[in-house]
Amino acid sequence: MPRRRGALLFDFGGTLDADGLRWSERFHAAYLAAGGRLDAAAFEPIFRRSDQGLLAWPGIARLGFRAMLDAQAALLRTMLPDGDEVDLAAVARVVHADAIAVTTRNRPLLAELGEEYRLGIVSNFTGNLVHCLDELSLRSFFDVVTDSAVLGVAKPDPTAFTATLDAIGATAAEAWMIGDNFDADVRPARRLGMQACWLTDAARAAPVDAPDAARIAHLTEFPAVLRASTVGASPVSGPSCTV
Repeated sequence: MPRRRGALLFDFGGTLDADGLRWSERFHAAYLAAGGRLDAAAFEPIFRRSDQGLLAWPGIARLGFRAMLDAQAALLRTMLPDGDEVDLAAVARVVHADAIAVTTRNRPLLAELGEEYRLGIVSNFTGNLVHCLDELSLRSFFDVVTDSAVLGVAKPDPTAFTATLDAIGATAAEAWMIGDNFDADVRPARRLGMQACWLTDAARAAPVDAPDAARIAHLTEFPAVLRASTVGASPVSGPSCTV
């Protein structure tokens, strides 16, 4: 088998399990559908507190994907002012079902990309990312998995990226970073000399000081970006795929 060219590094949450939607956005949408009262601005800081609570959740390092969502729902039940009025277990089920649909769709894409590129993950996570990937049948596609809680460094710290590149055996000039968080994924990758692709809703405005990066609304659009560019070259231009 010929040596695979370059490396593709992916974020996990919002990238591999959703098309540019953060967990907080997905939980909030399901929460509203279940009768929750808080708007997004009020929900967001509470969700961030639940993220911190997950880091201290007993046995978090051993939890799989569904158990982790259930744990987050349990934390939100104690933190939300209407937590006792909303079926947060049902909220977790909705988020889980949506993620299963997206990861199932993405598996053939990852298999295809893995034929030509070394694949890695760089994710701000809670120490159990490998278990989540195993449960979602995604682990086998990736040569390297970097979980911030295991590494001890979180994005946008450049060490999260350079450690992954070192482990996968690629230089920044040979690599892409694909993620849904502009400041945590795209901006630091571009500073290191990587190409980057922002996975986000087409209506979302880019930061005014955004560096050049490709842009897609669905992960399945990424092969077209690769075909229009080469690893190590300037990001492809055009209204459909440039920030």
